[in-house]
Amino acid sequence: MNNLTDTFGRKHSYLRISLTDNCNFRCIYCMPEENIHCLPSKEQLQADEIFEISKIFVDYGVNKIRLTGGEPLVRHDFATIVEKISQLPVQIALTTNGVLLDKYESVLKDTNVLTINVSLDSLNPEIFFKLTKRDAFHKVWRNLLTFIENGFHIKLNVVVMKGINEIEVNDFVNLTMKYPIEVRFIEFMPFDGNHWNKKNVVSMSEMLSSIAEKHRFNKIQDQVFDTTKKYKLEGAKGTFAFITTVSQPFCEGCNRMRLTSDGKMKNCLFGKEEFDLLGAYRNKQDIKPLIEKCIYKKHEKVGGQLNQLKEFDPDQLNNRSMIKIGG
Repeated sequence: MNNLTDTFGRKHSYLRISLTDNCNFRCIYCMPEENIHCLPSKEQLQADEIFEISKIFVDYGVNKIRLTGGEPLVRHDFATIVEKISQLPVQIALTTNGVLLDKYESVLKDTNVLTINVSLDSLNPEIFFKLTKRDAFHKVWRNLLTFIENGFHIKLNVVVMKGINEIEVNDFVNLTMKYPIEVRFIEFMPFDGNHWNKKNVVSMSEMLSSIAEKHRFNKIQDQVFDTTKKYKLEGAKGTFAFITTVSQPFCEGCNRMRLTSDGKMKNCLFGKEEFDLLGAYRNKQDIKPLIEKCIYKKHEKVGGQLNQLKEFDPDQLNNRSMIKIGG
C-alpha cells in the first residue's frame, strides 16, 4: 500500500487519536465555558474500532500513534485500548493532564508507552486552579516526579498566555536543570470558544528574550518532523522548546493526521475538512479512499485558515473547540 503523501510531498506517518471529548479538568484555552456536551459512548470510537482502524493506518506506513483527549485516562477501557494498539509495530505515546497517571503506571510500562506529554501550565497551585478549575496541582506534581524517577520520558506542555502565566517561563526552564524532561512552551492558539485574542499571545521571541536575561543556552538542531524549536541550558539535564503555531507556523515537514473521538479524520489541527471514517467503517465500507482523500485535500499551511494572522478574526474560524478535536 502506498504511503500517505500529500500534494506538497509530505509523507504522513504519525496518527493522533482522541479517545474521548470528556475531561476531568476545565482548561480555559481548551474547553468552552458554556454548552459543553460530551459524546454518548455509542457515538465515540470503541476499543476494537480504534484497533482495526489503526491497523489500516499502519498498512499505510504509520509508525507512531499518540493517544489524546479530552483526557484519555478517563476512558474506563483505556487499558484495553492501549493493550490492543501495543500489538501493532508502532511507537505509542500519550498526552494527559497527569492527574490519573498513578492508576496506569503498570499498564503503560507493560505496553511500552514510555513517552508521555503532560499538560501543566503553571507551577503555582493558585494559577493552576485558575486555569483548570481543579485543585489538583499537588497530585499532578507527585505523579510527574514518580514517573520521571521510574524512567518515563516526560514532556511538559505549557500553554503560555499573557497576564496569566508568562511570568513562570523561567521557572519552567529551571526545571530542566534538575530533571531530564522537555518543557514545551506553546503559543496560545485560536479554537472555537476559547476567547482567543492575539494580544494574549506570548511569542517565542518574547519568551526567549526573557530566558536570555537569566540563562545561557544553545540551540539544538531541528529534526525533519519536529514541531518544536528546541534549546538547552548549559549544564542542563533536560531541554526546553517552543511550539510556534501563531508566530512561526511549522507546516513544511508536517507528518501528522488526527482522528477525533467520534471517528472523523482531520489532516490538520486547524483544518475545517473532516472525513467520517467511523461512519464508513460501521457501514462496512472501505475507509481507505476517505483516508487518501483527506491527505490529498491537506492545505500547505495551518489548514488554510490562519495564513493572514494580522487580519485574522477568531469569530470567523471554522473549526471545533480544542477538546472536540483532541490535543
